[in-house]
Amino acid sequence: QVQLVESGGGLVQAGGSLRLACAASGTMFSTNAMGWYRQAPGKQRELVAEITSIGSTKYADSVKGRFTISRDNAKNTVTLQMNSLKPEDTAVYYCKASSIYGSYWGQGTQVTVSS
Repeated sequence: QVQLVESGGGLVQAGGSLRLACAASGTMFSTNAMGWYRQAPGKQRELVAEITSIGSTKYADSVKGRFTISRDNAKNTVTLQMNSLKPEDTAVYYCKASSIYGSYWGQGTQVTVSS
């Protein structure tokens, strides 16, 4: 049974930073592509950043230069360092694991950026 548990969300002022973490269990983590998605109220869930099993990364244009995704295969974790946060970054952030067996989601963590 695959489990993804996100942590690190919270309330921060515009310009501040947060670091999200996603701990995975029940999966061959090192072979999974991992991603962070977000969903704001009334909007569709969107990709924020993703990292492949070999460490290639991809970012949404809106977060390029501000957010950094990384993974630690020894600890089965993926992190999202978010700097220079903006009010429009406010959303529930979800961790996703993708493999040939399917995709799995965490429960989400709220990030709120005040102006």
